[in-house]
Amino acid sequence: MRVDPDQLAALRAILRLGTFEAAAAELSVTPSAVSQRIKALEDRTGGALIQRGAPCTATSMGARLAKHAEDVSLLESHLARDLGLDAASESPTVLRIAVNADSVATWFLGALAEVPDMLYDLVLDDQDHSADWLRQGAVSAAVTARQAPVTGCDAHDLGALRYIPTASPAFLRRHFPDGVTPASLARAPCLTFSRKDMLQRQWIEARAGRRLSPPCHYLPSSHAFVDAAIAALGWGMNPESLVRDPIRRGDLLPLVDGTPLDVPLCWQVSRIMAPALRPLTEAVRAAAARSLIPR
Repeated sequence: MRVDPDQLAALRAILRLGTFEAAAAELSVTPSAVSQRIKALEDRTGGALIQRGAPCTATSMGARLAKHAEDVSLLESHLARDLGLDAASESPTVLRIAVNADSVATWFLGALAEVPDMLYDLVLDDQDHSADWLRQGAVSAAVTARQAPVTGCDAHDLGALRYIPTASPAFLRRHFPDGVTPASLARAPCLTFSRKDMLQRQWIEARAGRRLSPPCHYLPSSHAFVDAAIAALGWGMNPESLVRDPIRRGDLLPLVDGTPLDVPLCWQVSRIMAPALRPLTEAVRAAAARSLIPR
């Protein structure tokens, strides 16, 4: 399907800036002209592309089309650099990546900072589910727990993110006075990032030898997860790098010494986009080598 580049530029600008007026200012046209371009594009595709609001957001079809436009822009910039041409564009290139929140909170942002002249649209999802975004064509790259490459993608092993089961001394005294047993694990409240988060249950199953269903607090924030554990709200699996200092200060303690959970991570990138994303792939692998546990 051939799509008018001016219409795609209007779609990208609206979704990036949030309003038709801001998109019009960036494109040096009137808001009416932007509306006409979007209407023509919707007529061409046969469906709504933008949900009007504050800010405007994409429909599923609009998001897919906008991602395609961003990928084309990135490939064109890569080609221009290879040919020694002026790669300047009217708007920055945006790359959409699926990544787990704990990687963002610990090691991943340093890799992004190593690659200039690019904007990032990060989709936060559990590492066991981030590959789904690649499979749907909604992102160009992802940090996943899946080792087998998604169809059409290259996979790079990164190492493992180490988690420590941690709680405050007061929480341990209250909920585990006789030690960490299957019975106490079944009763003690645990912290859970989201309903996709299986880390606590995986550690419990490895420790207790069977599945248990403890009461849970849902708390979708890596740093608040640590704060909640310090506040004795519950116990949780925290990235080792985030709890190293609280453990040294005595604010947190491992539930059981020497029982970490290592979660293997993989960088997967669309094979079509791989040449253009090679600098980012190298930066991600280098950052992972500095921060993750070798496998």
